[in-house]
Amino acid sequence: MSTRTPTSILGDVMNNISRLVRREVDLARAEVDQNLRQAAVAIGMIVGAIVVLLVALNVLAGALVAAITELGVPAGWSALLVGGVFAVIAILMLLKGKNDLSAASLAPTRSARNLRRDALAVKEAAQ
Repeated sequence: MSTRTPTSILGDVMNNISRLVRREVDLARAEVDQNLRQAAVAIGMIVGAIVVLLVALNVLAGALVAAITELGVPAGWSALLVGGVFAVIAILMLLKGKNDLSAASLAPTRSARNLRRDALAVKEAAQ
């Protein structure tokens, strides 16, 4: 039966810790990549919202203003009402996109949780 020296045991422990840290870094990198893809989709939603808003304003604004004016509301007030409704819609879409791009949604939370768990396991094993 061969006995291992403390130096060889310490070397194995250090190699295992190094491998564990590398794997966790790889996991964090993959998680950040996934979150960045989600951010790209959110940016796409914002751009899409702007395009939809412009099309809606161009096509519907004139028609709605004319329709409201036909109901007896002065043209200026009709235009103000239609513009206000479109502005509210645009603000809601922008807030949704901004919320999806928040820093918290991009952070690698699973990897951070795994690193804390691994650090605790290494600490307990060392004791």
